[in-house]
Amino acid sequence: MAPKSKTSKSTHSRDSASRDGGSSTIVKPQWPPLKPLVPTCDLSLEVLLEDQVILIRKLFTSSLCQKYVSFLSGLPLTTTPGKPKKGEALRVNDRFQVEDAAFAEQIWQSGLKELVTNTESHNWGGKPIGLNSNIRIYRYTKGQFFDQHYDESNMTVLPTTPPTLARTTWTLLLYLTTCGGGETVFYPELGQTKDFHKEAPDDVRPISVAPYVHTSF
Repeated sequence: MAPKSKTSKSTHSRDSASRDGGSSTIVKPQWPPLKPLVPTCDLSLEVLLEDQVILIRKLFTSSLCQKYVSFLSGLPLTTTPGKPKKGEALRVNDRFQVEDAAFAEQIWQSGLKELVTNTESHNWGGKPIGLNSNIRIYRYTKGQFFDQHYDESNMTVLPTTPPTLARTTWTLLLYLTTCGGGETVFYPELGQTKDFHKEAPDDVRPISVAPYVHTSF
């Protein structure tokens, strides 16, 4: 997770939820139940880069990850176009996107809410109150990548009573499998120009995985 997160699958470009478009017309999947879950008391926040990258190890159990890998393999993932629009990062990966506030809430209630809201020592950019309903599934095969970019903050509405207007400040990436290569590289931001270091320290290359579930809060 990272505020205005700088992430890379290998242009100092932006990546926002709006660029994918059309997610509201896709039929919501029948997501498998988020069970079993690790007790919240056994979870912790591991800081990899202060106020930028925080790791939660084993938020999902191995069996739950395997269940979702099998389920997601049946979704109609499409390969992104090889030529990006102006101002967007080059990426070649397989993607599925859908608006699903109920599933976002399930993830939020899986232990993430308790872990995040009970921690005052981290800069969340505001009070964490939920997850963005924009769910994106990414799969990377050999040779695919997502070039260097930063995730923009977006305004969203949480389906509370009454609805709550909110702003996303962190990106949540849920990694489901391990593999050789394919790291997500996090680049510390330099000043207010949204520039990046040319080289990322090895200790902010935490995991080699694909596919993953993407949302934000």
